[in-house]
Amino acid sequence: MSEKLRELADKLNISLEFTFTNSEGVKHCEPSDELLRFLIESMGYGAKDEASIEKSLVRLNKKRWQQVLEPVYVVNDNDIVFDVVLKQSEKIDNVEVFYVKEGDKKYLKADVTFNEVERRAEASTTYVKYEGRFNTRLEPQYYNIKLVSGKKEYCSMLIVAPQRCYELDKKGKEKLFGYALQLYSIKSKRNWGIGDFSDLANMVELLAQSGGDVIGLNPLSVLEHDYPESASPYNSISRLYLNPIYIDVEKVPGFKKSDKDEALIKEIKEKENIDYTLVYNAKIKALENIFNRLKADKKSKFYAEYEEFVKQEGSELHKLAVFQALSHEKAKLNWKLSKEWRKAYETPIASGVEKFSVEHKDEIEFFKFMQFVADRQLREVKKLIDQKNMAIGLYRDLPVGVSRGSAEVWSDNYLYMQGSGAGAPPDSCFPTGQKWGLGAFNPFELKDRCYKPFVKILRANMRYAGALRIDHVMGLSRLYIIPDKDEEGTYIRYNAKDMMNIVALESHLNKCMVVGECIGNVAEGFSQSLLDKNIYMLGVLWSERHADGVSLKKPYEYEEKYFASVGTHDMPPLKAWWFAKEITKMRELNLFSEDETRNAYYRRESERRNLLQSLDEECVWPNDRYRKADYIYGEGYPEGIEEAVHAYMAKTKSEVFMLQLEDVFNSQKLQNLPGTDIDKHPNWRKKVPVDVEDMKDNENYIRNINIVKRYR
Repeated sequence: MSEKLRELADKLNISLEFTFTNSEGVKHCEPSDELLRFLIESMGYGAKDEASIEKSLVRLNKKRWQQVLEPVYVVNDNDIVFDVVLKQSEKIDNVEVFYVKEGDKKYLKADVTFNEVERRAEASTTYVKYEGRFNTRLEPQYYNIKLVSGKKEYCSMLIVAPQRCYELDKKGKEKLFGYALQLYSIKSKRNWGIGDFSDLANMVELLAQSGGDVIGLNPLSVLEHDYPESASPYNSISRLYLNPIYIDVEKVPGFKKSDKDEALIKEIKEKENIDYTLVYNAKIKALENIFNRLKADKKSKFYAEYEEFVKQEGSELHKLAVFQALSHEKAKLNWKLSKEWRKAYETPIASGVEKFSVEHKDEIEFFKFMQFVADRQLREVKKLIDQKNMAIGLYRDLPVGVSRGSAEVWSDNYLYMQGSGAGAPPDSCFPTGQKWGLGAFNPFELKDRCYKPFVKILRANMRYAGALRIDHVMGLSRLYIIPDKDEEGTYIRYNAKDMMNIVALESHLNKCMVVGECIGNVAEGFSQSLLDKNIYMLGVLWSERHADGVSLKKPYEYEEKYFASVGTHDMPPLKAWWFAKEITKMRELNLFSEDETRNAYYRRESERRNLLQSLDEECVWPNDRYRKADYIYGEGYPEGIEEAVHAYMAKTKSEVFMLQLEDVFNSQKLQNLPGTDIDKHPNWRKKVPVDVEDMKDNENYIRNINIVKRYR
């Protein structure tokens, strides 16, 4: 690897080395020259030979000196600093700075002190870089700033962030608890075979009666309209909008009984797994009927609400709806598309899009209508949460990336890394690594856009939420990028300081606390950075171990700033874990070798022993269900173990504890088996064993809630 190639890659935030940990210990990796060249060129810089590398370095080194102001400055409210580059002939004493809060019109003059920090000669011109420090106090907010030097004006954006994210208001309670649930998995006597927003409202009612304060949800983002079986909530076509499958059609104004196919719904509900195609198409047909009747009555209050929603959402909603209409057209053509067809619709401003939008106006309006209804029903859930005075309420989930074939990427393709996608390096759970193929922001393009796309995504997912889980929160600092045509990857670094400050600002503006999922390969010091920013972390039982990597941490050793839980959607429920169901499945699918399977079983045997010992030491077994045997080899399931484990976790110092319904009701079904798709395992399709209406009287529910409340 040439030193110049390494230098260029490093300047472009491409990691030249990284480590990961698997069952064999710590591994050290260096990306190949080919990978570095690919990533450099995908960012718009030449790297095919030494001459092009040198040219790219010159271009990169000159970049800051060729503009007076950067496009954006992200700062903390206690130290508002920015830099300015001027020709030596331009006197800094003559410079004035003005600012205006975003959305306001009148610029105000700022009191700014300048100090010279660097000089640089380019040809016959000398440039001077100054550091400007605001003496004028600014509250956390978005601002536009204007620098005036004689007759010249230069503009930039100033993002002023608080030092920490929004503080959890526990409303006088010492420690909180709630459920982590997959909304699609909720069963009820009234839904259409998949959990919906009315089920969510009923879960809020149940939780409030039980004394809880938070409901954690899977991502609710909109998925592919024409391929409902592509059901992963982490592979959306837009993180800005909701999945219409969660609409309770019968609650939509204008619904008629004739809109519901009773026989079909009965068939759907009797299926063991969720049939996304049947459910989605049944709902779409009913919603189309309602929308057609609504259009015939445009003077109604409901239609006026719809029009106002469309107006408020503006271009982002329109682009999503056009994208969905185009995708529907592609599906009808069975993807037999000419080169000319593709080019005519390849971006929102391509030659054919405007005409297509006119010709498919009704279809586009229907997609907008579904977003309006979904938003309206989720807003009603938030109103109920406020009525119940819950400390947190909805705890939403923001995916780390977006589908490469998404409205987000279609709308702004060059914002994303080209020809590659996000994934994860090998670790002890996934020895071969993970190739998610998700669209990942180009860090330089993102900054050039003043981080606005990132801000929009945060706002959309903080809507109606009291807390936001950021999936793979390490993505604020770095993402593992893998080219489409390769399996080798490396990390791309982001400006973690800027990203975390923006998260803190949006958290503050939306009164929404933030939780970061950071299980896996975490860079040294990153966890402390999260705590310093008041970003809570997940405290998962199976991951919270001592330095030996084996023994479980005691409840008092957990961090206070944790959302503690037994597992996650990527981990087997407690009973499935006990019987090593996921290990058996991995072997059946040849994802584990015989040796890996044997070792995994041995580890599980040891882990069962450690768990039982930890539960014994904490004296958390229910009084009427003390452990009667060792059960070490998994030959039986200890009665009361789920209560004991929940008591163990409820005892932790962590401010929030999340129960999983699958554990409460002793499910053995794997909600998701990472690294597999529907051809190998029915991910995202398992239903909770008990209907919502029956939960409050269910013995398992009563016992588990009571033992949690004893310690919360």
